[in-house]
Amino acid sequence: MRTASTVIIYSVHELVDYINWIYFFHAWGFQPRFASIADIHECDACRAGWLAGFSSADLPKATEAMRLYQEARCMLRLLDESCRVKAIYRLMDANSDGDDLLMDGKRFPLLRQQARQQDEDPYLCLSDYVRPLSQGVTDTVGAFATSAEETLEKQFVCDSYKHLLVQVLDERLAEAAAEKLHETIRKEVWGYAKDECLTRRQLLNEEYQGIRPAVGYPSLPDLSVTFLLDELMDMKRIGIRLTENGMMQPHASVCGLMFAHPQARYFSVGKIDERQLADYAARRGMDVGFLRKFLTTNLQ
Repeated sequence: MRTASTVIIYSVHELVDYINWIYFFHAWGFQPRFASIADIHECDACRAGWLAGFSSADLPKATEAMRLYQEARCMLRLLDESCRVKAIYRLMDANSDGDDLLMDGKRFPLLRQQARQQDEDPYLCLSDYVRPLSQGVTDTVGAFATSAEETLEKQFVCDSYKHLLVQVLDERLAEAAAEKLHETIRKEVWGYAKDECLTRRQLLNEEYQGIRPAVGYPSLPDLSVTFLLDELMDMKRIGIRLTENGMMQPHASVCGLMFAHPQARYFSVGKIDERQLADYAARRGMDVGFLRKFLTTNLQ
């Protein structure tokens, strides 16, 4: 399945139901259980009932979480008036060639695990989820990127609390756009899960077929592959700029790959040795020293 890069522009209100509030609260130092405030009705009775579920020792923290959530919801309404979240995706004919992907003829080298949790576990690489070139049958891989505009961040630059609140919400909105985009692609564009019918909780728990590892995820740890994704999609079309180190600007941006294999799951590449680093650099056609700085946390 080969498509040209396609851009979608979302309003904030289209993405609110796709926000994973656990990660929002994590950014503020709250444990996941406090994110359940997002699951209740916003009436006084429901709020009181939610607070009543906490011990006296946790009540101050729960009250703080409730106040933060209310302020976040107010800020989302402001964002909805002036900001947009942009997405771009491309579905490509693809095959695997060892630890590389071939997408519309472009080689995309990947890393393979060098350790496993259980003796019977395979050493995984994302290329395992794509038909090998040797089979002579074309498969499909998707690429995507999303980015939230920085409009309100600039307006609140003199208010440290509101500035941070908008920054965190922008990051969550970029992730929410990736979630909504992935759902649309699964059910409509790629169409391999046309009958999917998941609740919000099931969606956020990733109970769907396929995965969408973003750059920086444990299975796709090398930030320099943003350059490859930019070549495949032209992320400048949605305003994403890359620094010389592969960092995306605006900061609230996400990019990655999409796989449909029914057994695809997330995993951690973990530690790699110098031999694999050298092999990876050779497949990338890049200097070992250059790639080393992108994989510092993965080196033994």
